[in-house]
Amino acid sequence: MYLPGTNGRRKEGRNISVVAPRFGSTKLAAAIVRGVLLLIVLAALVLIVAQPAQAQTETVLYNFTGGADGSYPTSTLITDSAGNFYGTTTYGGEYGAGVVFELSPDGSGGWNESVLHSFTGSDGANPFMAPVMFDNAGNLYGTTEFVGGGNSGAVYELSPSGTGWTATTLYGGFGNPASNLVMDARGRLYSTTSGVCAGGLFELSRAPKGWRGRQIAGRARASCGVTMDGDGNLYVARDCVWELSPRPRTWWRNCIYEFGVYGEDGSDPWTAPVLDRLGNIYGTTYSGGATKNGTVYKLTPTRKKWRWTEQFLYSFAGVPDGAMPIGQVVLDAAGNIYGTTQQGGELDYGTVFELVPDGKGSYNETILWSFQGPDGAGPMDSLIMDSAGVLYGTAPGGGSYGAGVVFAVTP
Repeated sequence: MYLPGTNGRRKEGRNISVVAPRFGSTKLAAAIVRGVLLLIVLAALVLIVAQPAQAQTETVLYNFTGGADGSYPTSTLITDSAGNFYGTTTYGGEYGAGVVFELSPDGSGGWNESVLHSFTGSDGANPFMAPVMFDNAGNLYGTTEFVGGGNSGAVYELSPSGTGWTATTLYGGFGNPASNLVMDARGRLYSTTSGVCAGGLFELSRAPKGWRGRQIAGRARASCGVTMDGDGNLYVARDCVWELSPRPRTWWRNCIYEFGVYGEDGSDPWTAPVLDRLGNIYGTTYSGGATKNGTVYKLTPTRKKWRWTEQFLYSFAGVPDGAMPIGQVVLDAAGNIYGTTQQGGELDYGTVFELVPDGKGSYNETILWSFQGPDGAGPMDSLIMDSAGVLYGTAPGGGSYGAGVVFAVTP
């Protein structure tokens, strides 16, 4: 696993002061002053043309210290109606096994962090790339990669209790879940097991005594993430982009698209694909593409059942373009695509990027932010976007203490 260092330095803008010498009140002095000012203006115009302005700003909402507040955040954030953020850290906490945290506005433009649960190891450990989700009753659910020191993980629930939260381990029988959970209309939970994100897909359903689990897809048919559409179909990506449709007592599996052997079209997707309102599928691959630095792809359904056409929207080039995208992409109403790369950028600490359709079937990339180290490093999560177009995410490295950050990128 790549974790960028934290020795990057942000390039500060120069503060240039120009003080004109005193020449008295002669016409010659006035002409000299006007000439100097004209040269300054022309030089400024040259700098403006030569250096494209960065319209976006990045704000660190919280710096993890690596102690009881958590360390190495790799999960996507979620938010509630009050504007609070929730997420997990892989390490840190009271027992060093990770935490579930909440970030709340402090009313003065800053943010306060609260640890809702610190994993002990016996109730779960290391929620790697595993966000939390809410149910309709306000309970939080999530997964941890390990539990009890064994080669398996846990699915847990956090329930509001007075001024705190009560943790319950729902199930611990599947190996190393490292992804999100999704819940269907009947309250059943779905997630993936890993083995470097190449395990299986499992289902948890309520039983008279707790929860009952079963595996519905085997090895190499899962990823570090799962997506559900409105009809209850599941989508995962690994060797293929798979669609799994529920059938009585079983699931029907279909490989929508299989990535090429040599990776020209992308290879090694880590997270689940994203569906738009028209049923198109978007995703990222960690490697492959023209320079083996990863891709963004799109799959479009055709009139023939189970047939899809593929379009590779962008192939990353490395430094300073961006490399190794891990998280899901985010789509806005105009069809623009946003995401992060774990590497690449100005100092190879990763980027936040935007892909804009050019109207001719291709996309143009813009680096919205290039991480420098103190502002974060190595983002692995999926971004979320608010109604104003502000993007929020986590980075596991960098920050004031080298333990990761929660950040916002404002257009």
